[in-house]
Amino acid sequence: VQLQASGGGLVQAGGSLRLSCAASGSIFGINVMGWYRQAPGKQRELVAFITNGGNTNYADSVKGRFTISRDNAKNTVYLQMNSLKPEDTAVYYCKVTKALEDYWGQGTLVTVSS
Repeated sequence: VQLQASGGGLVQAGGSLRLSCAASGSIFGINVMGWYRQAPGKQRELVAFITNGGNTNYADSVKGRFTISRDNAKNTVYLQMNSLKPEDTAVYYCKVTKALEDYWGQGTLVTVSS
């Protein structure tokens, strides 16, 4: 499974960005698709994930501001980020799980200026 993430960039606090992550290759059987982030000097943390059935889970820090969705026909997962804060600055990684194996994308940088 190969993952290609896009959509990062520089935005002012209060602004919005939409991340995309397209899966290709051996995609049959992908179950969970999600986003993680890693800020400088910090550990990678879960942002949100969505299952095949559409169940979602969010980190408390992004609830009400971020929305995860997926288009199974396009094998793509999205992260709509609204009301961005400087503390959302991080490299965002997509991850998919297939048959209990995890596959990671290359990361896309999100920078939120105050």
